[in-house]
Amino acid sequence: MELLQSLFGNVWTCFLIVLFLGGSIFVHELGHFIVARRRGMVVECFSLGFGPALWSRRGRDGVEYRLAIFPFGGYVRLPQIAAMGAIEGESTTDTAKLPAPSYGTLMMVFVAGVTGNIILAYVLAGLLWAVGQPSSADLATTRIGYIQAKLDQPDGPPVTSPAAEAGLQIGDTVRAIDGRSVGEWQDLVQTLMTSAGHAADGTREAVFTVERQGRTMDITLHPRLAGEEHMRRVGIGPAYEPIVQRVEPDSIAAGIGLQAEDRILALNGTPILNLQTYGDIMTGNANRELALKVRRGLDRAVEVTLTIPARPDAKEPDDIGAEFISEPLLAHPSPFKLVAGFVTMTFRTMASLLNPRSDVGLSKLSGPVGIAHVFSAASRVDVRLALWFAILVNVNLAIFNLLPIPVLDGGHMLFATIGKLRGQALPISFIATAQNVFLALLFSMVIYVSFFDISRWTHESRAEQPAAAPATGAAAQPAK
Repeated sequence: MELLQSLFGNVWTCFLIVLFLGGSIFVHELGHFIVARRRGMVVECFSLGFGPALWSRRGRDGVEYRLAIFPFGGYVRLPQIAAMGAIEGESTTDTAKLPAPSYGTLMMVFVAGVTGNIILAYVLAGLLWAVGQPSSADLATTRIGYIQAKLDQPDGPPVTSPAAEAGLQIGDTVRAIDGRSVGEWQDLVQTLMTSAGHAADGTREAVFTVERQGRTMDITLHPRLAGEEHMRRVGIGPAYEPIVQRVEPDSIAAGIGLQAEDRILALNGTPILNLQTYGDIMTGNANRELALKVRRGLDRAVEVTLTIPARPDAKEPDDIGAEFISEPLLAHPSPFKLVAGFVTMTFRTMASLLNPRSDVGLSKLSGPVGIAHVFSAASRVDVRLALWFAILVNVNLAIFNLLPIPVLDGGHMLFATIGKLRGQALPISFIATAQNVFLALLFSMVIYVSFFDISRWTHESRAEQPAAAPATGAAAQPAK
């Protein structure tokens, strides 16, 4: 039975990757194809992927339709635009006998692929709005529920966390970072990660606008590079009520009367707004009894205090045989707001890549391997999360293709515009050389980021092993 479940799960995951990732590429190329045909241009080939064909068929319209071996993109071969034999294969059409397309036609064809991705992003966003996006209480807030005392550095001893050093407090709500508003925890993390502020002495700097007891104030922090990814972190975690998901039979939790769906309120008088606070208190007080206050009942009005016995011989003092989650939520994000948020996120990431003072480099990006991994992970949790990620991929694909880089649609638009301004098209030999050079650079970048994708995938796989699973089973966001 487990073998069948595993097989079905893998098949389902592969199907979703092909559906969403392959569908995004297909829609992009379909946009080029439809507009090119409508504008009377010759179309020789419609290919999903590059390289030798795995499957090929010539339609009644004379176009070759194919699936190629390298699924990193696709193309529509248009011999009237440019000689791209190294990328798309040699054209069989005598281009000297074909009329040159107008500048307007070229722009329409080039932008059609991007338009296709944006339309698909809005369609998927509308679907997600209708069915709901799975979320949780820890993701839907920017209220601080945990502050680390120390922050581990990748290349040095632990240091006082920037959040503790700057005086952030549990219960503070972060409204903006460096003037950029944040509405959810992922917004906060991504905005901090892509920030590039530095103080006069060269140390990293970020200004948090927080709301505390009805007052708004700006607090300057000095982020540190931390974690496997060496990203900017300040040592905070989101606020939420940990909920008991499961109690193991014959465990300490079962013995003291802890029940599934109990909500943790306090431990030994300390309010618990993040499971890491619970873990810290449990670990630091293994030799003494602790009072655990929970809220239970359908109306959540009953408060019960349970006594956790001393655990002097426990290897994992925070493990009493209970698993916790944050409250599941179902959001219905506006399609316009969702797509606009992804556009903003993409431009911020691109700006960080170009900013020499930023800590974001190419190694932090994801290539085809990383994208497939995220689709795989999301589909195992909930297909709606894969749908959410597909929207992000389409927005990224649209914006990336508009960059004025040869090989990309933006590069074609740049060449066509230069030709328009100079009164004649750029030499075919120049365009072909530029395409070949940047194609090599593009594939080199894909290989480079894929190396880090594989490294991250391997690390996550090891972390998911049963022996390495957290004793509390928390499904919360780690401190950032």
